[in-house]
Amino acid sequence: MAKEYLLSSVHVHTKLCDGKNTPEELALSAWKAGLKTLGFSGHSHTPHDIEYCMTNARTQLYRAQVAKLKERYAGKLDILCGLEWDLYSDDDPAAYDYWIGSAHYVKGPKTGKYYEIDWREADLAACIQDDFDGDGLAVVETYFANVAAVAAKKPTILGHFDLIKKVNGSGKFFDESDPRYAAAAHKALEAAAQAGCVLEVNTSSVYRGFREDYFPSPAILKEWLTMGGNVTITADAHEARALTFGFEEAAAQLKELGYTRVLVLGKDGFAPCEL
Repeated sequence: MAKEYLLSSVHVHTKLCDGKNTPEELALSAWKAGLKTLGFSGHSHTPHDIEYCMTNARTQLYRAQVAKLKERYAGKLDILCGLEWDLYSDDDPAAYDYWIGSAHYVKGPKTGKYYEIDWREADLAACIQDDFDGDGLAVVETYFANVAAVAAKKPTILGHFDLIKKVNGSGKFFDESDPRYAAAAHKALEAAAQAGCVLEVNTSSVYRGFREDYFPSPAILKEWLTMGGNVTITADAHEARALTFGFEEAAAQLKELGYTRVLVLGKDGFAPCEL
């Protein structure tokens, strides 16, 4: 099964949430690229957020369109109808072929606002100042507590584990080498290990120009390996040309860290693939 990880892309977003392509366009691109598995993972409806997630109506349209594509590509490309479910989402992830559990928000303890921590620097800055008394690491601790809560629900894949660092750049909002950061991440890793989660190595931060490293960081991946944890490689693709972006580079990094295999999601579940 050499390089089977190059033939499965299962963290993929369409125009029905915050992606750039239709499900049909993505399926055609995946088939032309020779993929075996394409997993759609639309952002689950989240009541407080009307910006990036699917509405209830779009969720029904999404499921219907993916179902048609499954039939159309039968025998040529295995298509899965998945969901990226957030801690604050209200859809039922068990109703899908698989689901990615993620944390995208921190809820302010003072204002009750839901801050999206992975897109606009101004949102993260407001979260830190208005709700956490200027303590960026307190936001980090709350974020990783959310990740632990998602992990406890045993998703098929635990999404972009350290997403909180996405707009942090060169330590603009907090120090990623601080012991508090490491301790908060460790607690979330312990929760993930206890739940038997599979962590994704998500290449989107590089593709979209936010970072030069992937999610999770090498330090977190090293610790995850010592825990005996499993990983899968994903692109978090928001457009067709990103479906397998950085997969070989991510695999090389994992091998360098000591990993000998990754898991590859297909229609029959996960299968191991040697690096």
